[in-house]
Amino acid sequence: MLTDLTIAQARDGLRAGTFSAEDLTLAHLHAIEALNPRLNAYITVCHALAMDQARAADAALARGEARSLTGIPLAIKDLFCTEGVRTTAGSRILGPFVPPYESTVTANLLRDGAIFLGKTNMDEFAMGSSNMSSAYGPVENPWKRRQDAKAVLVPGGSSGGSAAAVAARLAMGGTGTDTGGSIRQPASFCGIVGVKPTYGRCSRWGVVAFASSLDHPGPFARTVEDCAILLGSMAGHDPKDSTSADMPVPDFAAACARGVKGLRIGVPREYRVDGMPAETEVAWQQGLAWLREAGAETVEISTPHRKYALPAYYIIAPAEASSNLARYDGVRFGLRTDGEDLRDLYERTRASGFGIEVRRRILVGTYVLSTGYYDAYYLRAQKVRALILRDFTEAFVHVDALLTPTAPSAPFAQGEKMDDPVQMYLNDEFTVPADLAGVPAISVPGGLDANGLPIGLQVIGKPFDEETVFSVGAALERAAGFDALPALRAGA
Repeated sequence: MLTDLTIAQARDGLRAGTFSAEDLTLAHLHAIEALNPRLNAYITVCHALAMDQARAADAALARGEARSLTGIPLAIKDLFCTEGVRTTAGSRILGPFVPPYESTVTANLLRDGAIFLGKTNMDEFAMGSSNMSSAYGPVENPWKRRQDAKAVLVPGGSSGGSAAAVAARLAMGGTGTDTGGSIRQPASFCGIVGVKPTYGRCSRWGVVAFASSLDHPGPFARTVEDCAILLGSMAGHDPKDSTSADMPVPDFAAACARGVKGLRIGVPREYRVDGMPAETEVAWQQGLAWLREAGAETVEISTPHRKYALPAYYIIAPAEASSNLARYDGVRFGLRTDGEDLRDLYERTRASGFGIEVRRRILVGTYVLSTGYYDAYYLRAQKVRALILRDFTEAFVHVDALLTPTAPSAPFAQGEKMDDPVQMYLNDEFTVPADLAGVPAISVPGGLDANGLPIGLQVIGKPFDEETVFSVGAALERAAGFDALPALRAGA
């Protein structure tokens, strides 16, 4: 089936004339039509736009003008502004918003010939790790438990719609954003590959802001090579983003074939936590064994401040969210709920437009930034963040990359853990440190648990050394030979 092809395979087939971009796009649109009513992975499906782009791609192929993604159908997280296409950020407050401009990342993908199938569902304003906080309903993970097939599993969050769409063959790849793990954790839960590049590698311009110093745009795909191809298109310096790095974009795809012989892989002991399932530990140890068999050396190291990462994150991220979301007041754009006076308009608009998780984080963020608490909470959290970055900097003096689990567990069911926000926040405890430090990381499927659910392995690298991250990730992928498929997918 065309929907089972990787991006690299589809690119070869398109250039050889085996099938057309229209064929490829129609196959995915038909899959979306069949499965999206159940999975709810897409908020907006762009059928007419995608077909127009497919015809343009076929014309470019006929002229011999193919670029790196010409004719490749992608899913775009509904946090990226797309010109003329509704962008909701998973929130009621942005429900009617149609941007008059294109985000830099999506503009880069369009420049390279990609086709946009639609905008994918997400936790509201990227705040969540289950995709249960979306104003447009939860996303269903296409994977099923062997022993309880009726349970509806979460896809992870906040980029759960993109992850579910790629896993279920409703797109060949997709975009996500990672603020505390929102690419890597859903990639792990959905049995696919997800990459958080170095902070500044991909422009944030045109991406609806959650926490500006933590937001990282990045790709999803079903293989490490496909993610490398996508990141090569998404990345690059952008003068419109003051945090964008003015650095050349390497050939990430070429790095996938490098191998790991001679590399030193760090094993941070602080990632062994109480309550982590034995299967996660077994998968971690298996990953280390695979790397040793491929010629790498594994070295136990310490990242002593990891245990403080989650508390620091849940001070810094809500503080920045409180500032960023102050713009949604019912006056300038988005939802407007009239009130008796200006203050009442603000209160009614924000109360009706924001969901409970967003309101919770705004309240926390406003509190830690308030007079008398700023020094005690926000500044102290920033000092902890500096210590976490120092841990990584010191570790990378001795090793080339780190290997850890991506998430403490396999995907859980809707309704489990939902009543305890702290338990939900703990889903990010292995992913948050890399966001605070701004270093690159990838999640690669490492195997299945006893229930037949995917377990992800995380590779963390040095700043702007995504090439080593891809080479280690590809080595794990080759050794794992992960070919398990979700129960709910196109053609199943």
